[in-house]
Amino acid sequence: MKKVCFIVAMQGEAKPLIRHFGLHHIEGCFGSLPPQAYRASYAGKEIFLVTNGIEQETGLDYIGCEAAVLSAHLAVSSFSPDLIINAGTAGGFVSKGAEIGDVYLSNKYVVFHDRRVPIPGWDKMGQGYLPCVDPLNIISEINAKSGVCTSGSSLDITGDDLEQMKQTGGEVKDMEAGAVAWVASLYNIPLLCVKAITDLVDAGHSTPEQFNDNFLLATQRLDDVCFRLIDEKLVDKL
Repeated sequence: MKKVCFIVAMQGEAKPLIRHFGLHHIEGCFGSLPPQAYRASYAGKEIFLVTNGIEQETGLDYIGCEAAVLSAHLAVSSFSPDLIINAGTAGGFVSKGAEIGDVYLSNKYVVFHDRRVPIPGWDKMGQGYLPCVDPLNIISEINAKSGVCTSGSSLDITGDDLEQMKQTGGEVKDMEAGAVAWVASLYNIPLLCVKAITDLVDAGHSTPEQFNDNFLLATQRLDDVCFRLIDEKLVDKL
């Protein structure tokens, strides 16, 4: 495994990775499109990182599935990585043992929870069941848990979303993993999602408030796991 590409939605999630791996911005890599690319040689590997970029009107990071599809497609077509790591923050569930700051590695498959297409065949396609690498042989070596990542286009969730999460076994809720997994599956590139918990979906507290209060802690935990995946060559055991 020589080339590893991190796909990260937000610049705040990406900056520590850029510093740690000594990544250099590739100016104009994707022309006028929003995603931004970074690159360096590190620990015998080529490390790439692609962020979703910034919306000019608001000055905010692009988030969500559409932006993640574009970032993932550009990353794969430009760099042909051997492994994609989708790193970011996410929501977890008290009922499934999650705590603020926990880091999860994706396991079994990656799904969507807000695609309601109640027609046989189309329903399964909508939910995804997209492949990811099995992380269980490195869980004991790293401070992380494992679970099914489930993605949607909204920060909050509805009762229908929760029902789909129950059906698909979703344990970690985010807004990008499913989109990145879809692109990775089209190109047959192995994918690992690394998600740090900022908010507890079923704790009865405001999701935006939890996200803002816990973002720094979660990103610190996220970065530590991502550093170890490369520094300790754990990616080579996937």
